[in-house]
Amino acid sequence: MARDNWTEEQITIVLYEYCRNPFGQFSATKPFVKELGVLLGRSPGAIVRKVGNLASFDPQMKARGVEGLGHTGKLDEVVWNKYFGHWDQLAYDAEVLLAKFRNKELEESLTIDINDLPKGSERIQEVKRRINQCFFRDTVLSSYENRCCITGINNTKLLHACHIVGWSEDEENRTNPLNGLCLNALFHKAYDENLIGISPDYEIFVSDEFFGAKLNNVDSSTKEYVRRYNNRKLVMPKRFFPDRDLLAIHFENYKR
Repeated sequence: MARDNWTEEQITIVLYEYCRNPFGQFSATKPFVKELGVLLGRSPGAIVRKVGNLASFDPQMKARGVEGLGHTGKLDEVVWNKYFGHWDQLAYDAEVLLAKFRNKELEESLTIDINDLPKGSERIQEVKRRINQCFFRDTVLSSYENRCCITGINNTKLLHACHIVGWSEDEENRTNPLNGLCLNALFHKAYDENLIGISPDYEIFVSDEFFGAKLNNVDSSTKEYVRRYNNRKLVMPKRFFPDRDLLAIHFENYKR
């Protein structure tokens, strides 16, 4: 494997994967780490060490007592500062770089479905939008280790990356993983409809309106199951903690 210095392009791709995959999954034995190493001309161990270097800059990892690895390079900090908080740019730039390393055109390199996109000048914007949506989902779910933050359900077929402040309401935070919650499909819809509230202190509230107008017709075990989460705390993610200010904005509309 190459022993030359890391490039900004290589570090950018590793940062992208750092966001999209659970931190604890970065092991030299993991197939996706091996594949990334082959693509970048680095050993799997080098990929894992670089992830540790980048984690040392992550304020939320530090808040959990995870310090990452020392001996970071100046370029590590440059890349971190360039992209942290600029998630749209990270997602698009990294996908362009991945295509370059794969010797493919961008659309050929992407693993997301873009067959239904329009032709012409609008296409590139739609490609970017799909990239951002995929990045948001992957990053939010990986941060919660693929568990619903209310119920703990961990079947990815049932999980959604839910925006705290909606996609159409806050353009700046559309791709921001701090604007995301991992919720199962039912509770995602309930949260969007303000039938479940989550306070800035991460406390869960369940509205009586959750069960509909004819409350007495709802099976008692169903009511008991849902109400058990009332006044509980969220199952917190390992990183990208939900932003308290964004939670407060959504919570204003909760149907108490």
